[in-house]
Amino acid sequence: MTDAALPDRPEESGPQDDALDLRASDADREQVAERLRDALAEGRLDMEEFGERLEETYKARTYRELLPVTRDLPGTGTPMPAPAPVNLVKEPLPEGAVDWAARIGGAAGGSAWGVGVLSGFERKGRWTVPARMDCVAVMGGGELDLREANFESRETVLNCVAIMGGVNVIVPPGVEVVVRGIGIMGGFDHSESGVPGDPGAPRVVITGFAFWGGVGVERKLPKAERQRLKEERRRERLERREDRRALLDGHARLHDDHLERHRERIEEHLDRLEERRERRRRRHHWE
Repeated sequence: MTDAALPDRPEESGPQDDALDLRASDADREQVAERLRDALAEGRLDMEEFGERLEETYKARTYRELLPVTRDLPGTGTPMPAPAPVNLVKEPLPEGAVDWAARIGGAAGGSAWGVGVLSGFERKGRWTVPARMDCVAVMGGGELDLREANFESRETVLNCVAIMGGVNVIVPPGVEVVVRGIGIMGGFDHSESGVPGDPGAPRVVITGFAFWGGVGVERKLPKAERQRLKEERRRERLERREDRRALLDGHARLHDDHLERHRERIEEHLDRLEERRERRRRRHHWE
């Protein structure tokens, strides 16, 4: 990145200097990248500037290196807040959370093409999605299932061409989807476009052309997550059932106690009646 592409950086001084030298996270870099995309959409940056600053963003290692990238953009002139104290012990992720950092990076081992001409193609399970993949479906179909996939790059471009055929893309929750395809007597599914992604999650851009065909986008949970939620719901049902059983048992015990007390009062009443009869018999005998 040329020096002219970045605004001048004044000499920083003050108590935040030490904080600015701390290492930035993937979520911090993605936040800056999102600011750059907004600036590109608003016409504040041209494509060349955007590409240079985006490259500089993903190369940045500290907060100090990230600051100049957006210093001259509106709303971004204030310094980043000092990061929280760094915990060197990696804590386990919450149940159901995705470790996106572990799923991004590494070379794609398979083909960067998917072709279905009077036939079909399918990619699913554990595979690495290349940074760019071209898919062609002519009077055929194809499916790209990204729910359990790894990603070669943080931003993946899927170029889909569907002619009297269709391509279906399945993404997991947390992945940002941007749809930019063109349809003539066909269409691209925009229902998942614009849904915010998780911090550090990959971004999938779907482009291409559809003629008498279509490109669909679905968001589904991975099988392991569906199974986990199913087991969680089953445990909740069992717990509710046990609670109801305990409640019914409690009511039954209360009912039994009430009957027992009622029987005791009846027996006491009968005993008193018997005593009265006995006293009357004695009186009659002595009279």
